[in-house]
Amino acid sequence: MRLRLLVISLLTVSFLGALDHTVVSTSLATVAGELGALKLMSWVVVGYTLASTVLLPVLGKLGDVLGARRIFLGSLVMFLAASLACGFSQDMAWLIAARVLQGMSSAGLQLMSQTIIARVTSQRERPRYMAIIGAAFPIAVLVGPVLGGAITDYWGWQWVFWINIPVGAAALALALVAVPHLEPGPMPRHFDVAGAAVFTAALVALVLAATWAAERSAGPATAAALAVSILGFVAFYFVERRAPEPIVPLHFFANRTIAAGTALSAIIGVGLFSITAYLPTYFQMAYQTTATVSGLVPIATVFGMLTSNLLTGWLASRTGRYRIFPILGTSLGAAGLFVMAMLPAGLPLWVPMIVMAAVGMGTGAFMSLIVAVVQGAAPASQTGTITATINLVRQVGSTVATAIIGGVIGFGVAALLPAGLDASTLTPKLVQGAAPAVQASVAQIYGSVFTPIFIALAATYAVGIVAAVLLPHGRLSDEPVLASQTTSESLSA
Repeated sequence: MRLRLLVISLLTVSFLGALDHTVVSTSLATVAGELGALKLMSWVVVGYTLASTVLLPVLGKLGDVLGARRIFLGSLVMFLAASLACGFSQDMAWLIAARVLQGMSSAGLQLMSQTIIARVTSQRERPRYMAIIGAAFPIAVLVGPVLGGAITDYWGWQWVFWINIPVGAAALALALVAVPHLEPGPMPRHFDVAGAAVFTAALVALVLAATWAAERSAGPATAAALAVSILGFVAFYFVERRAPEPIVPLHFFANRTIAAGTALSAIIGVGLFSITAYLPTYFQMAYQTTATVSGLVPIATVFGMLTSNLLTGWLASRTGRYRIFPILGTSLGAAGLFVMAMLPAGLPLWVPMIVMAAVGMGTGAFMSLIVAVVQGAAPASQTGTITATINLVRQVGSTVATAIIGGVIGFGVAALLPAGLDASTLTPKLVQGAAPAVQASVAQIYGSVFTPIFIALAATYAVGIVAAVLLPHGRLSDEPVLASQTTSESLSA
């Protein structure tokens, strides 16, 4: 019973953190209009994402040193305070600052939820519970935009943030009872301050370069940020090699399970998360659907991901076998994206919906499972660190690939449009009201631009097949993690 209460608490706060990635999107235009800062609108999302990504390795290390319970509860209190501050924002600068705090605390909630589950379950049990907590993200993607729009229309945009308070407070009360007092690891003699600082600078520069590249503005600034990022990551590699206790232990990657699992996690961010945001635009332009109908394809994708995530987590825990799921999942993802590249425009919408649902199912087959597998390959005292690393590569891969795809679409469409059509003012409504010849021309252009994108993403999943095959054979252990480490409490299902 105690374990069930713990899972409910962790799922609730994971859902709140994931929801704030999606629920804000539909209220952005209203927020920017009322606060009078349209040019800063994107930073409401970018600030949140950047803060949550940058802090992952730091929080992972702190969770190992100070204890996952302390970081989790502290992050939840900070998340509630930041949500309150967001709703009281008087200008865009205030809102962005509060969103940065929200992002920082969201990283702690996401990371410590996975770390706590890893510390209180055996390898065999872990995939099932990890899949339940991992379901927070696809559910948030499904309900977030609709929920955000409804709250904004009927209650006001402030309640997009304030709705977190009562739900989060209930989750906090439950967490105080359900989250065990896990014994922290030994206090490090040296905290890797240099590594944390260099990594933060490199990642901030990378996100800035990706953001500016997607906006196709600030050319010299984009190049400079990219150069700083590359130099920063090179410096980070050398700093981590020399650090006595690095925040990202590079020696972990000598372990085949960790190396292959980390590659698979990155492929999820690069291969699927990056394209999802652009699917509605593609179908509005190439299939002449409405904005509402075009959202059915991402919904089908995420629903497939959710179903497969829960099913494979249950099967892996029941059988103890895990290697087959990432092999089948990456194969299905590669095949589905290749089929998307070959589909002619103008087919009934249910065809690409089925294909993208298959891609989602393939991704869900190893999305949460691979986190559990990699956690089991690392020492129990560094569970937070390895969990942070595998989440980090997924988020960085998604951020960079999203920006690259956005740039390819923008430049490709602008270069192919016939005279008389301006890419900067081209909207689905304008195309759907144009002559049939223009509609056919635009559909063909979007098809020709997206085809190589789908092929590149299919190739990414094909690399994932190799990584999945390289995972060692074996079965998940039934031995409780608590048997190998001291905790002040034990849990019972």
